Amino acid sequence: MKLVEVTSKEHIREFLNLPVRLYRNEPHWIRPLDKDIESVFDREHNKTFRHGECIRWILVNEKNETIGRVAAFINNKTVHKANDQPTGGMGFFECINDQKAAFFMFDACKTWLQERKMEAMDGPINFGSRDRWWGLLIEGFDRDPNYQCNYNFPYYQNFFEAYGFQVYFYQLTFWRTIQGPLSPRLHEKAEIMAKDPDYEFRHITKAEIEKLPEYLLEVYNKAWAKRGDNPELTLAQAKLIVKQMKPIMDIRLLYFGFYKGTPVSFFLSLPEINQIFKHLNGKLDFIGKLKFLWHQFRKTNRKAFGILFGVVPEHQGRGCDGAMVLASRKVLQDEYKRYDEYEMNWIGDFNPRMINVVEQVGADVCKRHATYRKLFDETKPFKRSHIFH
Repeated sequence: MKLVEVTSKEHIREFLNLPVRLYRNEPHWIRPLDKDIESVFDREHNKTFRHGECIRWILVNEKNETIGRVAAFINNKTVHKANDQPTGGMGFFECINDQKAAFFMFDACKTWLQERKMEAMDGPINFGSRDRWWGLLIEGFDRDPNYQCNYNFPYYQNFFEAYGFQVYFYQLTFWRTIQGPLSPRLHEKAEIMAKDPDYEFRHITKAEIEKLPEYLLEVYNKAWAKRGDNPELTLAQAKLIVKQMKPIMDIRLLYFGFYKGTPVSFFLSLPEINQIFKHLNGKLDFIGKLKFLWHQFRKTNRKAFGILFGVVPEHQGRGCDGAMVLASRKVLQDEYKRYDEYEMNWIGDFNPRMINVVEQVGADVCKRHATYRKLFDETKPFKRSHIFH
């Protein structure tokens, strides 16, 4: 076996096509868009390169057949953040069912990171944002992966744990049908909020789409920024997020709470786009775009996906969460029966407050991913991720 650094178009093709060969008989695997994978390793598209570095390899056997792939990286903004030791990352791991091959790639990542003064590595993670390609799937192999979420073979867990990776935190994906009852506690919260005329809870209107970046910025920076690894959003970043959402946006999935006209909470969802991308075979070329438009027109996707939920601190504990959920229930269950099921973006087990909210919605865990950490000096005590309070 030998590792080959990905430097040519041929290497890139092997890096992208290995999972296609490995998962060809897996009914729930959905091929990611090639452009989405490649954008991670593109200095022009991935701003993490401004404060980090990355390498990726393919692993070939004696017959020069690709049998594995992996990437290692350092994000200097997170190397020391909430860590007792400088910590790098690895990800985009795929491998045949061969522990020797897996360990060969893990060793390469470890060596590359040690050469850069790292003392631990997290994996499998993304070279960039946590909302993409983060964590190893360990439960939920019977369900389709959501857009830019990892799906992998069950035997990968054995590789990671046998090598000495330990669970840093679990990532929980919750699911429920659109129809069905909600917790009485949510109804109680909504009734309390209904008595205060200063509050309003609803989805945005078409006329407000241009204001959406400002709404997003107002709530996000107060509710989520500076918690964990979440940086503040700029208005330019918020505008870009909305621009990226627009092709698939459904205003009946975008709920805000307003206090005297100012947004103070959000409950934001999108149509789960992997339910369309699974028909494109990884290619958003001319034919792929035609297929995309066809499925959009036919409304073949019946699944919604929650991306953000938050309440600014001074309005927490008043019932905004229940009021937003009940506002969405009225529309999605009674008036606009466009979707059959709903999944939430993953929630770390370090966030019990958010887990409690989702459980009140009546959702159950349908997938579990694990973010692992490997300490290079195994005599040091291992610590799990701190809990949000």
